[in-house]
Amino acid sequence: MGNLTLAGLNERVGQELGMSDWVTIDQRRIDTFASCTGDRQWIHVDVERAKRESPFRGPIAHGYLTLAMVAALAMEVGVIPTDAAAGLNYGIEKVRFLAPVPAGARVRLRVVLAGIEPREGGQVIMKTQNTLEVEGSEKPALIAETLALLIPAKGA
Repeated sequence: MGNLTLAGLNERVGQELGMSDWVTIDQRRIDTFASCTGDRQWIHVDVERAKRESPFRGPIAHGYLTLAMVAALAMEVGVIPTDAAAGLNYGIEKVRFLAPVPAGARVRLRVVLAGIEPREGGQVIMKTQNTLEVEGSEKPALIAETLALLIPAKGA
């Protein structure tokens, strides 16, 4: 992408901004997330029990791990305009977790610019619709409407 500018955002509302590469959500990433957050529910981290007892026949990623992937994958897509000094998480309007992400599955993010709201000093609140697709699944892992505060670079 790379050609997104603050002034050009208006023309892109309603358009897909891009799609990330596939990323594998392996057991190590799930275990690391569990360690960071303290959420060690067996359905995520006990591989043998999950194979035996889980309705998914194996461990699945935390919903919040999949949500946490949105920011990094959106940056990969290039959602921050080239003339912005920074893009900061501002909030989440709505999130729905629609399908599990089995350990070892690959996901990618599709981003659509849903709207913009100009603020003082050239700042902009950008709303995007983010769909985290799971390879081989009809349903996405999640759909999230997120907000970013875009701060213009000095002189932009």
